[in-house]
Amino acid sequence: MTSRGSTLFDTAIGRCGIAWGARGVTAVRLPERDDDTTRARLPEGHPPADPPPEVRDAIAGMRALLRGEPRDLADIVLDLDGVPEFHQRVYAVARTIPPGRTLTYGDVARRLGMPGAARAVGHALGRNPCAIVVPCHRVLAAGGASGGFSAHGGIHTKWRMLTIENAPEAPQPTLF
Repeated sequence: MTSRGSTLFDTAIGRCGIAWGARGVTAVRLPERDDDTTRARLPEGHPPADPPPEVRDAIAGMRALLRGEPRDLADIVLDLDGVPEFHQRVYAVARTIPPGRTLTYGDVARRLGMPGAARAVGHALGRNPCAIVVPCHRVLAAGGASGGFSAHGGIHTKWRMLTIENAPEAPQPTLF
């Protein structure tokens, strides 16, 4: 990638936003209440632009995942410059969780070799700059509880994404 830019793109859950720079994707935002709010949550200095091929491929992968295809987005290059090292480690573990599967905050902490750091893991995931690519929605509180979710729509959005992925922990629809 050679320059900075950003764009909005349609998905099964609404219009998401993505920003990129010379070293990779710098941000992915889930849909907000409107396009202007989604754009405003993208980093400054990333003007609207046509995405380069690597970003178009990333968008295609995210669209497929949000349609229910079990896509692995591990090949999307992220530029996490400026993100604290601990957060980067948490995001690396989260990126290993396959679609349709989940871990708990405590599981992630144990994989980091820090079994008492579940709360810190949750804090790091709450500041995730690259939602979908860093699948923070796949990390739950102990006992399958949802935990938090900072995206627009909160827990509802998290459960919706898990349901699309057919995660066994996702709530089953109620028939009337």
